[in-house]
Amino acid sequence: MASSLTPPSEPGASGPGWRIGVLYSRSGVSGTTESQHFFGTVLAVEEINALGGVLGRPLEPVAYDPRSDCEEYRRLAARLLLDDEVNVIFGGCTSHCRKAMLPVVERSNSLLWYASVYEGFEYSPNVIYTGAAPNQGSMQLAAYLIQHCGSRIFLVGADYIYPRETNRIMRETVEEHGGEILDETYLPLDCDDNDILEVVKDIARIRPDVVFSTLIGSDAQRFYQRYHEAGLAAASIPIASLTMTEAEVAEVGPALCAGHITAATYFNTVATPGNAHFLARWRERFGDRPANVYAETSYSQVHLFARALQRVGALDTRKLVQAVHQVGFDAPDGRLSILAENNHCVLTPRIGVCRPDGSFDIVWESGVPVKPDPYLTAFGLDEFWLK
Repeated sequence: MASSLTPPSEPGASGPGWRIGVLYSRSGVSGTTESQHFFGTVLAVEEINALGGVLGRPLEPVAYDPRSDCEEYRRLAARLLLDDEVNVIFGGCTSHCRKAMLPVVERSNSLLWYASVYEGFEYSPNVIYTGAAPNQGSMQLAAYLIQHCGSRIFLVGADYIYPRETNRIMRETVEEHGGEILDETYLPLDCDDNDILEVVKDIARIRPDVVFSTLIGSDAQRFYQRYHEAGLAAASIPIASLTMTEAEVAEVGPALCAGHITAATYFNTVATPGNAHFLARWRERFGDRPANVYAETSYSQVHLFARALQRVGALDTRKLVQAVHQVGFDAPDGRLSILAENNHCVLTPRIGVCRPDGSFDIVWESGVPVKPDPYLTAFGLDEFWLK
C-alpha cells in the first residue's frame, strides 16, 4: 500500500516536486528495523521541504511497504520505476531484498540509496552504499571480542547471505588470530520459537566466551528474550551483534539487553553538534521513540542526495552519482562523504555496550573515519587491533 510523507504545514517549497521512491517495510520480520529507516527518511524530507526544497521544488516521496518480503521488494521497485516514473529509490534493509531490487534498478539505469550495514563484496554504479562495509564494524568487533570477552565464540544467524558472509568473515578473522569458533548455526527468517530455544540450549551446554548473533528483526528480539529467560546473562556470556540497536532493545526490554554488545557507526549517545540537532528534531517529531543507526543513516543520505541534486538540477543518474562524490554532509555521526572508487561511505566505527536504560555506552571508537573496503583488500586485524 502506498503512503505519503506529509511535509510540515509551515511555508516551504512549492512548484512541481522531485519524485523519489521510498521502500522500507513497516511490517514483517524486519518491520522494527525498517521503520527506523522510514522515520529517518521522513524527518529529512520534512526538513528539506520546510527550508524550500531543492531549487525551490519539494521532494515528493512515493512510499510502499514491502512487508519484509524480497519478492515484494522486487515487484514494488519495478512499480516505482516503471509505473510511478521514479528513478531514485531510498530503500532496502536486508541483503536478499537489496539483491532482489538490484537487477530492476540496473536495467532501468536508476539509483538506489542503501543505508544498512551489509556483508560487502558488492559494487554497482547504480547504488550508493551509506551503511557500513565489513571493515567498518565487523573487523573491529572481532578484535574487541577477542581482547575483552574471550576467543571461544558461538555463531548464530539468519539463513541468508548477510549472516552467512558476515559469519565467514568473523570465522576467518577469529581463527587467524588464535580464536576458536565452537559452533555455527542458522535459523530461517521468522523462525519457530522452538528453533530459538534449541540454540539457547546449545549455548548453555557449550558455554562459549561470547555469542556473535546475526539474527535480525523480531527473530533477534525473541532470541535475546529467550536467552534471558534461560538464565544466560551478559556478565558471563555476552551477545555481540551488528544489528541490535536502540530500537530493537526497546522492543526486547532494556533490562534484558544490558551488558550486551553492538558495533555500529552511530549510537544516539554520540557527542556531536550534528547529533544534538538530529535528536532534538527527532524527539519533536517522534516523541520517545529511540533513534538508531538506521534512522540516522537514512536521514543523512537524504540530505546528501539533496546536496547532489542541488548541484545537478535534474534526476539524472550519472550526473547525480558524479555530484554525490563531490558533496558532503555533517551527519549526526560525523562528516558524510562517498568514495568515487566504490560508491561506499567513509564512516567512523564504534562499539557500544547496552545500558539498563536502553542507550549504549560507547566503549571504543575509531580515532579517524575509516575508508570503506568492501572487498577486504586489506583483510586482517592488525590495523584494527583495539587499544
